[in-house]
Amino acid sequence: MTRTVVESKTKTAIIGFDQPFCVIGERINPTGRKILSEELERGDFSRVESDAIAQALAGANVLDVNSGAVFSNKMAEDPRYADNNFVEPMLMTQLIACVQRVVDLPLCIDSSVPGALENGLAAAEGRPLLNSVTGEEDRLELVLPLVKKYNVPVVAISNDDTGISEDPDVRFAVAKKIVERAADFGIPAHDIVVDPLVMPIGAMSTAGLQVFTLVRRLREELGVNTTCGASNISFGLPNRHGINNAFLPMAMTAGMTSAIMNPVALPVGPNKLQAKIDEMAAAGIIVPDDIDPELLAMLTGLGSTKPRAGSEMEAIRAANFLTNNDPSGSEWIRFNRAPVKEGEGRARTGRRRRN
Repeated sequence: MTRTVVESKTKTAIIGFDQPFCVIGERINPTGRKILSEELERGDFSRVESDAIAQALAGANVLDVNSGAVFSNKMAEDPRYADNNFVEPMLMTQLIACVQRVVDLPLCIDSSVPGALENGLAAAEGRPLLNSVTGEEDRLELVLPLVKKYNVPVVAISNDDTGISEDPDVRFAVAKKIVERAADFGIPAHDIVVDPLVMPIGAMSTAGLQVFTLVRRLREELGVNTTCGASNISFGLPNRHGINNAFLPMAMTAGMTSAIMNPVALPVGPNKLQAKIDEMAAAGIIVPDDIDPELLAMLTGLGSTKPRAGSEMEAIRAANFLTNNDPSGSEWIRFNRAPVKEGEGRARTGRRRRN
């Protein structure tokens, strides 16, 4: 069985055909997160810390660390900040150090800048996953030597100089090329995790069927593990969680062994709670001023005011159980067990003692 081993200082995550699905938490990524990018520009890493902890508590096995920030204010002071090749290597070192201070999970070092990848490899404890290499010749020549030098696994994305093809046969051919080129560097297939590229189902009606077919081919013909950006499938559509929750178990049964995704259900904020109170008031329902916000969120179906495992994590754990990658169901039971409140103990079990 193909197994890709990713390690932190003390913990190991195994991506494999006979392993529970590996969840790679995606939250530590300033791309598209303006507030996070601005905080990083000011040297504020508190949100990175809280995102790392929340993802670990939600059940992530590996944490992706992406350094793709844009420092708009610093560009005016120093033109070098307009260059990602200048910004990302420095930032990656800081992000890795920050995450490793608060959690001990294996890391996935994520950047398009080779200098940031190497800085991440130098800073990470254990054996991180490198994200990523593509089929472009210059990218292969830059990234594969790093993979070999540091003896780490790598995500291989199925696009090349021609871009992302809508033809799954072309994407398979790119993946095969990367696996073969990696072998030339002495990198084994079990250290290649292929991302076959998930297209949005809203833009391409065959996107789901395509990726399921591709994953089977990658497993059967190349013997490699696979991953994807899980939320890509639902991009631009309503009730994205509903689509994601169906997609992930289906991808798992097709042979997909990991996904880069958000394991956390984001907490309900005060604005959403107030909007619900206003909606109820308009319907003639008076909410007490002193109601507990968490209770209100739960009773109205909004979720929780605290970060918790998202519904995608529930779908994944159920699929692990159903595919015998949680043979005793212990993880499913643990996931669904109500937490013990402070000051309470669990009820004792067993036979009553006879007098």
